[in-house]
Amino acid sequence: MKKLARFLGLLAVAIALAVALGTLLPRPLWPAAVADPIGASHRILVLQNPIHTDIAIPVDDDVRRRFHFLVDAGIPADMAEVRYIVFGWGGRAFYLETPTWSELKPMPVMKALTVDASVMHVDISGEIAEPHPEVAGFDIGEERFTALLDYIAASFQLGPNGAIPIENAAYSRFDRFFEANGHFNALVGCNTWTAAALRTAGLRTGWWNPLPASLGMSMRLYN
Repeated sequence: MKKLARFLGLLAVAIALAVALGTLLPRPLWPAAVADPIGASHRILVLQNPIHTDIAIPVDDDVRRRFHFLVDAGIPADMAEVRYIVFGWGGRAFYLETPTWSELKPMPVMKALTVDASVMHVDISGEIAEPHPEVAGFDIGEERFTALLDYIAASFQLGPNGAIPIENAAYSRFDRFFEANGHFNALVGCNTWTAAALRTAGLRTGWWNPLPASLGMSMRLYN
């Protein structure tokens, strides 16, 4: 029993150290030598709750055209009131079977801690208030914005007809789930996907950000 307790204690210390180093060690190590060229600026938002992060993309005509398949899948992203399309990547079981904390089940948690298939969740939003404790905004140039859209689009699994919506999988009338590329696990999860997307957009994150709190802290430190 003492050996088990010692092992668990060492494991907890190792995990805490890994999270701390993953937060404080920037990725990339050095900031970009050349700033974005002067031109159009797009303000992207990172939305967070205690365990998950999403990226809110400001809508313009080019974004609507690029993601028009969302409208075909039933998301009214072409409505005039829509200001953001919100993208998130995550584990299939946990995402689909846990719309609220009251519906938490053992099996999705087990899959989230081991290995699970992944899905993309897409929602729409009107204006999002800033400043807000659960919202962080970043201005990026046109080239970086295009690279971010490329990264998000590449996260969708494609079939013969494009992105693959998951039947009868949604939280409301305004969102949908789609099949995604990659596998989800405790080390490479939704927040590491968000961090990789932000690095594509020219921002710096921590080296490893499995939690929204560590991602948020590293973003405040290095951007």
